[in-house]
Amino acid sequence: MKFGLLKDIKDGEYRTIVTPAEVNAITADGHEVYVQKGAGLGAGFSDEAYAAEGAKLLDTMEDIYSTCDFVTKVKELEPCEFGLLRENQIVLTCIHPAAHPQEVQALLDSKCIAFTAEDSHRYGSPNCEAAGKQGALMGLESLLSINGGKGKFVSGLGGAPGIKALVLGGGGVGRAVASVLHALGAWVTVMDINIGTLRDIGRQFNEEVNTQISNRYNIKKLLPEIDVVYNCVKWPKDATEYMIDREMVRSMEKGSVIVDISNDVGAIETFHETTHAEPRYIEEGVVHYCVSNIPGAIAQSTSIAYAASMLPHFRSILNGGVAAACVKDGFLRRSLTTYQGYLTHEETSAIQNRPWVRPEDILHIAGQRLDPAPPATGTRSDNFIQL
Repeated sequence: MKFGLLKDIKDGEYRTIVTPAEVNAITADGHEVYVQKGAGLGAGFSDEAYAAEGAKLLDTMEDIYSTCDFVTKVKELEPCEFGLLRENQIVLTCIHPAAHPQEVQALLDSKCIAFTAEDSHRYGSPNCEAAGKQGALMGLESLLSINGGKGKFVSGLGGAPGIKALVLGGGGVGRAVASVLHALGAWVTVMDINIGTLRDIGRQFNEEVNTQISNRYNIKKLLPEIDVVYNCVKWPKDATEYMIDREMVRSMEKGSVIVDISNDVGAIETFHETTHAEPRYIEEGVVHYCVSNIPGAIAQSTSIAYAASMLPHFRSILNGGVAAACVKDGFLRRSLTTYQGYLTHEETSAIQNRPWVRPEDILHIAGQRLDPAPPATGTRSDNFIQL
């Protein structure tokens, strides 16, 4: 099979999903690898390094799309790529389909086979760890006086107290944030809706962080004394109420900081997405840092970790085909988004009111012994396509 690596073109994105190490493994399996020139430069991987492992270099994304049976990159497809998709071409990238109806329509119209990478991780995405750890540092930088913050040092100084940080969400991102803040000496509270998660976090940090059940009452009560809030919650796209509304933001001290790592519209009323070029804005006297691709700031480390985690999926699809790969790995199966003109992603069906078909049905593998996986989200849809 012909496997192609695209150069990411999203503003401020420097990562790659394939390094020369993965090229070495894929070519050893007998496949041809094509790399768009410059695809790895932002992460520190030269074209020559890819070529040394057997990759063939192509000039443009048009060349990659027209040549390759399987194409991949880190971030969502841009409108300029929609017309390049081909029927039965395999596409694997972070589609975030429920939030991008135009992208989904382009995938359906092309009749390609698309996987959304963010739903495919059995052990959590390295991007989440990167977003949490680097996001923790971005919050501390945003707290500096030179960035409009109140000017507090994370662990304090002799005679001056350190910061109080609130981490909303105890998943992989939230734990990564807490690990950095705790190590640097901050006073940390983690909130989650699951008491078992909070107990586990308490054990993880030797009961040296505070934990509370996450609800609007507890958040509202604590916010006035918090210096930095980190939103690490995967907010339901059909939610009808803000987790933090404008009045709650207004209750924070001037110069406090909100870091919205999750970047889900509807969680924080004063949120709007920012970029690495212009990462911050101030609203209600509070500094907001809302960059959507924080891991891009540590492109080399994130790329190495992310590419290594994705390689088993690449090899499984390349060596065994889509159906066999989806039998073998339930997390890959649940990430199947479109298949030959059919929507196969449940959350997208519910949010966009589109009919869908289960991956196991469209792939005709329902009767086989399937590797189990939990649903990617709690959003359900019974708007089924009748095959």
